[in-house]
Amino acid sequence: MEWYRDGYTISNNQERMDTERIYEMLSQSYWAKERSKEVIIQSMNHSICFAVLDGEKQVGFARLITDKIVFSWVCDLIIHPDYRGEGLGKWLVKCIMEHPDNQVRMLGLVTKDAHTLYQKFGFANKEMMQCKIQKPASWQEC
Repeated sequence: MEWYRDGYTISNNQERMDTERIYEMLSQSYWAKERSKEVIIQSMNHSICFAVLDGEKQVGFARLITDKIVFSWVCDLIIHPDYRGEGLGKWLVKCIMEHPDNQVRMLGLVTKDAHTLYQKFGFANKEMMQCKIQKPASWQEC
C-alpha cells in the first residue's frame, strides 16, 4: 500500500526500503543503537515495514509485528531529525493504524518519549503504551 501527502509517500513495499538509511537512523536512536545492520534487516523480514519517502529518499521508518487478528506491536518508529516537526510521525502512525493487516483488538509499543503523539491515537500507560480497540476496523475509538 502507499499513501501520498504534500510530496511525501508512505509505502509498505519492502522493495522501497533503504536498509542503509534505516540502519543509519536507528543507530542514532536510544532503543536500537546496539543493533547490527544484519539484525535490523532480519527484523524487517518478519514485520510489516513502512517507509516515509521524500521522493525516493527515505526519511522515516516504522515496523509492525502482528498476528493480524488479536495483537499488533509498533516498533522502531523514527523520523530523520531533518524532517521532524512536519507532522510526518503523526501521519505515519495514522497509516499504520489504517493498514488492513492492523485491524486488531490490541496494539502495543514501548517508548520513553513521544507519549503525546501516541496518546492522540488512543495509546495509554507510559510504561507500555497500549491501545485496546473495541471495534477492529475503528481505531479512532480507542
